[in-house]
Amino acid sequence: MQVADHIAGQVADGTLRPGSRLPGEREMAEEYGVAFLTIRRAMKELRERGIAVTLPSKGTFIAYPETEEDSAQDS
Repeated sequence: MQVADHIAGQVADGTLRPGSRLPGEREMAEEYGVAFLTIRRAMKELRERGIAVTLPSKGTFIAYPETEEDSAQDS
C-alpha cells in the first residue's frame, strides 16, 4: 500500500504525468527494496484506483484522468 501511495503522490504532484510508462515490476522492486509480489500488488491497487493502466506486452502507464464528459458517457 505504501508503494501505491508513493506512486499516487508522484502523480498528484506532477512528477509522473498521464501517459508516463512505469518501470517494469522487477526494476521497481529493486528500486523500492521490496519483493516483486509487493510491486505486483501495488500495481493492482493503482489500477483499481484508476491511476494506472496495464497494456499486455506494452507495460504499465499512468492513466489519463477521466473528464466529466467521460463520466457522463459511462452512466
